[in-house]
Amino acid sequence: MSLTAHNDGLARWLYAPLPFSTNVKAKFLRHWLRDPMSVGAIAPSSRYLAAAMAEGAEAFDAIVEVGGGTGAITQALANRNPEARLVVFELSEQLADGLHARFPRAQVVAGAFHENVSVLHDLPPKTVVVSGLPFRSLPARIVRPTVEALADVLRADQARRLVQFSYRLRAPFAAPADFVWRRVCTVWRNAPPANVWELQGKLVSA
Repeated sequence: MSLTAHNDGLARWLYAPLPFSTNVKAKFLRHWLRDPMSVGAIAPSSRYLAAAMAEGAEAFDAIVEVGGGTGAITQALANRNPEARLVVFELSEQLADGLHARFPRAQVVAGAFHENVSVLHDLPPKTVVVSGLPFRSLPARIVRPTVEALADVLRADQARRLVQFSYRLRAPFAAPADFVWRRVCTVWRNAPPANVWELQGKLVSA
Protein backbone atom coordinates (compact mmCIF):
# COMPACT_ATOMS: atom_id res chain seq x y z
CA MET A 1 0.00 0.00 0.00
CA SER A 2 1.39 3.41 -0.98
CA LEU A 3 1.71 6.17 1.61
CA THR A 4 -0.89 8.23 -0.31
CA ALA A 5 -3.40 5.39 -0.21
CA HIS A 6 -2.57 4.85 3.44
CA ASN A 7 -3.29 8.50 4.22
CA ASP A 8 -6.54 8.47 2.21
CA GLY A 9 -7.71 5.37 4.03
CA LEU A 10 -6.85 6.88 7.40
CA ALA A 11 -8.80 10.03 6.59
CA ARG A 12 -11.87 8.02 5.56
CA TRP A 13 -11.68 5.98 8.76
CA LEU A 14 -11.39 9.03 11.03
CA TYR A 15 -14.74 10.35 9.81
CA ALA A 16 -16.50 7.02 9.28
CA PRO A 17 -19.09 5.60 11.71
CA LEU A 18 -17.01 2.53 12.54
CA PRO A 19 -17.28 0.82 15.95
CA PHE A 20 -14.26 2.48 17.59
CA SER A 21 -14.30 4.91 20.49
CA THR A 22 -12.85 8.41 20.17
CA ASN A 23 -10.18 7.52 22.72
CA VAL A 24 -9.05 4.47 20.73
CA LYS A 25 -8.98 6.54 17.54
CA ALA A 26 -6.83 9.19 19.22
CA LYS A 27 -4.32 6.66 20.57
CA PHE A 28 -4.10 4.90 17.23
CA LEU A 29 -3.64 8.14 15.31
CA ARG A 30 -0.86 9.38 17.60
CA HIS A 31 1.00 6.10 17.26
CA TRP A 32 0.45 5.99 13.48
CA LEU A 33 1.80 9.51 13.05
CA ARG A 34 4.97 8.61 14.97
CA ASP A 35 5.70 5.36 13.13
CA PRO A 36 3.24 4.36 10.36
CA MET A 37 5.25 1.38 9.10
CA SER A 38 5.20 -0.32 12.50
CA VAL A 39 1.41 -0.06 12.58
CA GLY A 40 0.73 -1.41 9.10
CA ALA A 41 -3.00 -0.58 9.18
CA ILE A 42 -5.36 2.30 8.53
CA ALA A 43 -7.45 1.65 11.66
CA PRO A 44 -7.44 -0.43 14.84
CA SER A 45 -8.85 -3.94 14.50
CA SER A 46 -12.65 -3.95 14.41
CA ARG A 47 -14.64 -5.92 16.97
CA TYR A 48 -15.44 -8.43 14.24
CA LEU A 49 -11.78 -9.13 13.51
CA ALA A 50 -11.03 -9.22 17.23
CA ALA A 51 -13.80 -11.78 17.74
CA ALA A 52 -12.48 -13.96 14.91
CA MET A 53 -8.98 -13.88 16.39
CA ALA A 54 -10.28 -14.69 19.87
CA GLU A 55 -12.28 -17.63 18.55
CA GLY A 56 -9.05 -19.25 17.41
CA ALA A 57 -7.58 -18.77 20.90
CA GLU A 58 -10.40 -20.44 22.80
CA ALA A 59 -9.80 -23.45 25.09
CA PHE A 60 -6.10 -22.72 25.71
CA ASP A 61 -4.50 -22.43 29.14
CA ALA A 62 -2.32 -19.48 28.15
CA ILE A 63 -2.56 -16.75 25.52
CA VAL A 64 0.42 -14.74 24.29
CA GLU A 65 -0.49 -11.65 22.28
CA VAL A 66 2.26 -10.09 20.19
CA GLY A 67 1.51 -6.47 19.35
CA GLY A 68 -1.27 -5.51 21.75
CA GLY A 69 -1.70 -2.04 20.26
CA THR A 70 -4.79 -0.21 21.52
CA GLY A 71 -6.21 -3.40 23.05
CA ALA A 72 -9.01 -4.26 20.61
CA ILE A 73 -7.94 -7.89 20.27
CA THR A 74 -6.74 -8.04 23.87
CA GLN A 75 -10.26 -7.22 25.05
CA ALA A 76 -11.77 -9.97 22.91
CA LEU A 77 -9.20 -12.48 24.18
CA ALA A 78 -9.89 -11.58 27.81
CA ASN A 79 -13.65 -11.84 27.28
CA ARG A 80 -13.51 -15.13 25.38
CA ASN A 81 -11.12 -16.97 27.69
CA PRO A 82 -11.08 -15.15 31.05
CA GLU A 83 -9.40 -17.98 32.96
CA ALA A 84 -6.37 -18.25 30.69
CA ARG A 85 -3.03 -16.70 31.56
CA LEU A 86 -2.62 -13.64 29.33
CA VAL A 87 0.76 -12.20 28.33
CA VAL A 88 0.77 -9.17 26.03
CA PHE A 89 3.83 -7.78 24.23
CA GLU A 90 3.75 -4.20 22.93
CA LEU A 91 6.72 -2.31 21.51
CA SER A 92 5.36 1.17 22.28
CA GLU A 93 5.80 2.06 25.95
CA GLN A 94 2.85 4.45 25.81
CA LEU A 95 0.52 1.81 24.40
CA ALA A 96 1.91 -0.77 26.84
CA ASP A 97 1.09 1.56 29.75
CA GLY A 98 -2.46 1.85 28.45
CA LEU A 99 -2.78 -1.93 28.17
CA HIS A 100 -1.47 -2.41 31.71
CA ALA A 101 -4.03 0.04 33.09
CA ARG A 102 -6.87 -1.47 31.09
CA PHE A 103 -6.00 -5.13 31.71
CA PRO A 104 -4.48 -5.37 35.21
CA ARG A 105 -4.78 -9.16 35.21
CA ALA A 106 -2.57 -9.48 32.14
CA GLN A 107 1.22 -9.53 32.14
CA VAL A 108 2.14 -6.66 29.82
CA VAL A 109 5.68 -6.60 28.45
CA ALA A 110 6.89 -3.32 26.93
CA GLY A 111 9.45 -4.09 24.25
CA ALA A 112 10.16 -6.24 21.21
CA PHE A 113 8.86 -9.80 21.42
CA HIS A 114 12.08 -11.45 20.25
CA GLU A 115 14.11 -9.52 22.84
CA ASN A 116 11.85 -10.45 25.76
CA VAL A 117 10.70 -13.97 24.91
CA SER A 118 12.52 -15.34 27.97
CA VAL A 119 9.56 -14.25 30.13
CA LEU A 120 7.64 -17.14 28.56
CA HIS A 121 9.85 -19.86 30.04
CA ASP A 122 7.04 -21.32 32.18
CA LEU A 123 4.20 -21.47 29.66
CA PRO A 124 1.84 -24.47 29.86
CA PRO A 125 1.76 -26.91 26.92
CA LYS A 126 -1.64 -25.64 25.72
CA THR A 127 -0.55 -22.14 24.70
CA VAL A 128 -1.73 -20.07 21.75
CA VAL A 129 0.08 -17.06 20.30
CA VAL A 130 -2.05 -14.29 18.78
CA SER A 131 -0.37 -11.69 16.60
CA GLY A 132 -1.37 -8.59 14.72
CA LEU A 133 2.15 -7.62 13.71
CA PRO A 134 2.35 -6.21 10.15
CA PHE A 135 5.07 -8.61 8.99
CA ARG A 136 4.81 -7.54 5.34
CA SER A 137 5.69 -3.93 6.19
CA LEU A 138 8.31 -4.56 8.87
CA PRO A 139 12.05 -4.57 8.03
CA ALA A 140 13.80 -7.92 7.69
CA ARG A 141 15.96 -7.17 10.72
CA ILE A 142 12.76 -7.31 12.80
CA VAL A 143 10.91 -10.05 10.92
CA ARG A 144 13.65 -12.70 11.04
CA PRO A 145 14.27 -12.76 14.81
CA THR A 146 10.55 -12.41 15.51
CA VAL A 147 9.66 -15.41 13.33
CA GLU A 148 12.48 -17.42 14.91
CA ALA A 149 11.23 -16.57 18.41
CA LEU A 150 7.65 -17.46 17.47
CA ALA A 151 8.77 -20.79 16.02
CA ASP A 152 10.71 -21.63 19.18
CA VAL A 153 7.63 -20.99 21.32
CA LEU A 154 5.42 -23.11 19.07
CA ARG A 155 7.89 -26.00 18.81
CA ALA A 156 7.70 -26.59 22.57
CA ASP A 157 4.42 -28.50 22.12
CA GLN A 158 2.54 -29.88 19.11
CA ALA A 159 -0.75 -28.42 20.38
CA ARG A 160 0.50 -24.84 20.19
CA ARG A 161 -0.46 -22.57 17.33
CA LEU A 162 -0.16 -19.01 16.08
CA VAL A 163 -3.27 -17.02 15.14
CA GLN A 164 -2.30 -14.16 12.84
CA PHE A 165 -4.20 -11.75 10.62
CA SER A 166 -3.10 -10.22 7.37
CA TYR A 167 -4.60 -7.83 4.83
CA ARG A 168 -3.39 -9.96 1.93
CA LEU A 169 -4.47 -13.34 0.57
CA ARG A 170 -1.01 -14.85 0.85
CA ALA A 171 0.46 -16.12 4.12
CA PRO A 172 1.57 -13.39 6.55
CA PHE A 173 5.22 -14.48 6.39
CA ALA A 174 7.36 -17.34 5.09
CA ALA A 175 7.18 -19.98 7.81
CA PRO A 176 9.97 -22.41 8.72
CA ALA A 177 9.85 -25.74 6.86
CA ASP A 178 8.39 -27.64 9.82
CA PHE A 179 5.28 -25.43 9.98
CA VAL A 180 2.21 -25.06 7.80
CA TRP A 181 -0.20 -22.15 7.31
CA ARG A 182 -3.99 -22.49 7.10
CA ARG A 183 -6.29 -19.63 6.14
CA VAL A 184 -9.27 -19.69 8.50
CA CYS A 185 -11.58 -16.92 7.32
CA THR A 186 -11.93 -13.45 5.84
CA VAL A 187 -13.36 -10.68 8.02
CA TRP A 188 -15.04 -8.20 5.71
CA ARG A 189 -16.24 -5.86 8.48
CA ASN A 190 -12.81 -4.41 9.11
CA ALA A 191 -10.90 -1.49 7.60
CA PRO A 192 -9.45 -2.89 5.42
CA PRO A 193 -10.89 -6.46 5.25
CA ALA A 194 -8.53 -8.95 6.88
CA ASN A 195 -7.72 -12.64 6.61
CA VAL A 196 -7.24 -14.75 9.72
CA TRP A 197 -4.54 -17.41 9.50
CA GLU A 198 -3.31 -20.20 11.77
CA LEU A 199 0.24 -21.54 11.85
CA GLN A 200 1.00 -24.89 13.43
CA GLY A 201 3.79 -27.44 13.39
CA LYS A 202 3.48 -30.23 10.84
CA LEU A 203 2.41 -33.58 12.27
CA VAL A 204 5.32 -36.01 12.43
CA SER A 205 4.54 -39.63 11.57
CA ALA A 206 5.51 -42.19 14.18
